[in-house]
Amino acid sequence: MECCCKQNSTDELKIEGDMGGDPIWCSRCGCNLDLDEISLSVELKEELSQWMVNYGSWIDWDTDNLAPNGIALEDEHNKQGMKLMEKAKKELAGKYKIKFSPSSSARMYARFDRR
Repeated sequence: MECCCKQNSTDELKIEGDMGGDPIWCSRCGCNLDLDEISLSVELKEELSQWMVNYGSWIDWDTDNLAPNGIALEDEHNKQGMKLMEKAKKELAGKYKIKFSPSSSARMYARFDRR
């Protein structure tokens, strides 16, 4: 998999949510990788894409505050991300090392909630 590392490739992947990117990243350099270039099943790619669409649902973007039940929503998102990582590990066994990076933004928003 091509990335931004010095050697221009990686065998270490990270599943992580973010706004506007694909859910797969190089664990070493942090480069966002194209989901379509990874040999995952169509079903898992769709699950990962849907998971990404829901990223940040715990934030009320109109007020820039934590949404009602925001911490629970983020916790559920992280649980789903762990399940997707396990599926990706099975499908890519032997090709890549894969880890999951959970979101922690809801707790940050809770500390700074201006309501």
